[in-house]
Amino acid sequence: MKLFPDYKSKIRVASVQMALLHTSSFDHLFKRVRAFAEEATRQKADFICFPEHFTLQLLSGAAQKMSPEASIESLTEKTERIAAEFTALAKELSINIVCGSHATRTASGKTENIAFVTRRDGTMASQPKLHPTPDEREVWGIEGGERLGAIETDCGPIGVQICYDSEFPELGRRHAEQGVGLVFVPYCTEARSGHLRVRYCCHARTVENQCYIVTSGLVGTIDNVENLDEAYAQSAVLTPSDAGFPPDGILTQAPVNEEKLIVADLDMALLDKARTAGSVRNLADRRSDLYDVRWNL
Repeated sequence: MKLFPDYKSKIRVASVQMALLHTSSFDHLFKRVRAFAEEATRQKADFICFPEHFTLQLLSGAAQKMSPEASIESLTEKTERIAAEFTALAKELSINIVCGSHATRTASGKTENIAFVTRRDGTMASQPKLHPTPDEREVWGIEGGERLGAIETDCGPIGVQICYDSEFPELGRRHAEQGVGLVFVPYCTEARSGHLRVRYCCHARTVENQCYIVTSGLVGTIDNVENLDEAYAQSAVLTPSDAGFPPDGILTQAPVNEEKLIVADLDMALLDKARTAGSVRNLADRRSDLYDVRWNL
């Protein structure tokens, strides 16, 4: 039985490891976005993913460093244009874009860290970060979203887990239950230790849920932006560790801390094989009868 009937059999993904640069204007940043998207299109990618919080670079061109409150106001003013630019770009280039993430105040008054997903048919979906880091909560006033869903695309359903969200196994399992075999993880970490937390947890999710994960991180340093001095990343396309996949579970990865676009081909049939006939079959073998018990500890 084919476990992923709604998936395109072969999917090409691209991940942007983006350098932090002083940004003089909205157009300056989106010229860089367009260049990455055009290169991914030339390489016939179905998806391109940008890093978490990459839009914070828009704050670097201010006359002086903004307070966190003023920063959120400035970013919120740009939200509509950001969504419109990405939607138009996805349709023009015929590529699905996981638009990193963007901190913005929502219609309800909450400040959330939101990943927009713009599809090549001109439609858009979104996924809020569910678990803001302590730093995001305390400095930016970011609150967690309330929903985790599969996002339908022309290649099949995808999941988005923003940075810290990937460190909570419940989310990966929920996506697996929703039929998701491809998850994108935009992230922003300031040190190697933070990067490795995301990398190790993403690798664990590929084993636990027998799925592909694409990570996309920020790198380098920037001034004039509150609470964003430097970023460390090694973006990658990760796989289960089983027959047919790379032994180390790394399909491809970027050089450490260098701006780079990486591209990889995903074979969805291999996930079918791993889930039904792999050397380990985590989804099929889990003891959910035990996990549902409420322990009195």
